[in-house]
Amino acid sequence: MLQKLRLRYAGSEKIKEIRLSGRGGQGIVIASEIIVHAAMIDGLYGHSIPSFGTERRGSPVLSSVRIDDRPIREKTLVYLPDCIIASDPTLLGPANVFAGIREGAIMVLNSSREIESVDLPPQITRVGIVNATKIAFKTLGIPVTNTVMVGAFAVATGWVRVSSTIEAIRRLMPAELVEKNVEASRRGAEEIRILDIRRDH
Repeated sequence: MLQKLRLRYAGSEKIKEIRLSGRGGQGIVIASEIIVHAAMIDGLYGHSIPSFGTERRGSPVLSSVRIDDRPIREKTLVYLPDCIIASDPTLLGPANVFAGIREGAIMVLNSSREIESVDLPPQITRVGIVNATKIAFKTLGIPVTNTVMVGAFAVATGWVRVSSTIEAIRRLMPAELVEKNVEASRRGAEEIRILDIRRDH
């Protein structure tokens, strides 16, 4: 199935496919919606499709996002991501976070570790690490990392503007939560550490 999908999308230069992974309670679905709204603010098209296992706090959650400069007809989950956003580093072991990743993929990871200590598959050529849990505790008082990760994603990929993610947060979040989440997103954008990885074949 993956081979067929690779052939199907081989000619697509514009569309970007993003897969977000995390655990229930980290705001993965809202993060997807923020990215889509940010893309639309930037004049692009986008959609998101959540995928739940057992719907309880702490259980793994996935969400798929596509953004493009033209209407998107594909309505399936993302199987061949150009970018992986991992909101919980504990998922790197038991969950197949890297399944189907494209050559030259980008990873945005919530972790307190040094970039060089993270074991990554050879398809990934850029990794951004941000201690989103620490930032979330400081800005929100709870370990909900979604808006931190969205800010980090904007910087790591350049596919949407940081200012657009902030505007999307203002549109989507309840009024009483806006400013704290804007601050969380800004700090995610400012504090992400990025490493471009040269792969010698």
